[in-house]
Amino acid sequence: MGLRKRGAAPTRMPSEWTPELLAKVEWRRRAADEPFRGVAASGGVRPGLFPLTGTGVDTTGIRRAAEDYLAALSTKELAEGCFPVDDVSWRHWANGARYFLRHGLCLEDLDDTKRQRALDVVRASLSEAGYRQVVDLMHLNLTIGELRGETELLNEWLYWFSFYGDPDGDRPFGWQLDGHHVNVNCVLVGDHMVLTPTFLGAEPVVAESGKYTGTAAFRHEEAVGQKLFAHLTSRQRARAVIADELPPDLFVGAFRDNYELNYEGLPFTALTAEQRITARQLIALYAGRANPGHARVRMDEVFAHEVDTYFAWIGDPSPDGVFYYRVHSPVLLIEFEHQAGVMFDNDEPTRRHIHTVVRTPNGNDYGVDLLRQHHERFHSGNSRNSSNSSNFGRSQS
Repeated sequence: MGLRKRGAAPTRMPSEWTPELLAKVEWRRRAADEPFRGVAASGGVRPGLFPLTGTGVDTTGIRRAAEDYLAALSTKELAEGCFPVDDVSWRHWANGARYFLRHGLCLEDLDDTKRQRALDVVRASLSEAGYRQVVDLMHLNLTIGELRGETELLNEWLYWFSFYGDPDGDRPFGWQLDGHHVNVNCVLVGDHMVLTPTFLGAEPVVAESGKYTGTAAFRHEEAVGQKLFAHLTSRQRARAVIADELPPDLFVGAFRDNYELNYEGLPFTALTAEQRITARQLIALYAGRANPGHARVRMDEVFAHEVDTYFAWIGDPSPDGVFYYRVHSPVLLIEFEHQAGVMFDNDEPTRRHIHTVVRTPNGNDYGVDLLRQHHERFHSGNSRNSSNSSNFGRSQS
């Protein structure tokens, strides 16, 4: 399996914006500028799913890490790397290596102290496993750079960190880590945390050489998803399979914040008790990227809607087969897929390239529904916060 030649699009701010590059930027900008609704089924957004009630999770450590990061930045860096909590730039993330709408501060440009403080914010928000997964994927980005001889274009620090809002007191705030195959959006509203959209991917998924030899990604997500399908009966499989061929990419990736996606596949209510344990393990791999307190809250939220949750499958269930799967509930949407080559020259999907995405359907990606409730409760006299003039727009049915 060889390597493809690199395209002309830059990984950093281009020296010249050609008409082709501008056209690619503009369609992304238009998509992000659409009033936010959220991923939803054809019936529209289902309201009332995300009450702004206390979770009891202590967010002190995350807020302290955020304050330490901001305190380390210069005035210029604060101006370039910080945004209002409802700024539209949240929606500019993209999993490709190309530059396009990148924003915030590039980790490669920060000194060791500032870079570490940015990573400390990520670490404080995530579980140990979640943080390790993010870092491993950044390391694998260097691996592909080493294989291609392009470490100046593909490396572990070519990621943009943006901060939103104000961590002081109980004010909403959050952060975004954005770059090739690593796109994490984290919003805190009170003691709630929303960790979506989160897009994580890798090509290759195993470093067989280079600085990070032995690093591997998505082995559990791959194996447990395949295990769940393998343990279905033939009748259950007939309901779970939703297509004959893998889709060209994930349905709810970048710039698809308002994508319409109906429930398909096998309902969790049709699973046996043993199969349900495996399904819970699968969901925990994704929900467990959050710190333990918020991961427990997330799991409780998801399984409160278990009767409306579906497992869908496309692909080959054999030991080395390639496949797509989806877990879809009113409050959680997970997609996993083996991909064709982008850096490598294979035109058919292999296990060497994997994409995953997690969404909070029905209007709470980026914590939008929680932010709406917060603004209505605490800022009802502020026209900017209480009207549809918010840069995010309103979650609309």
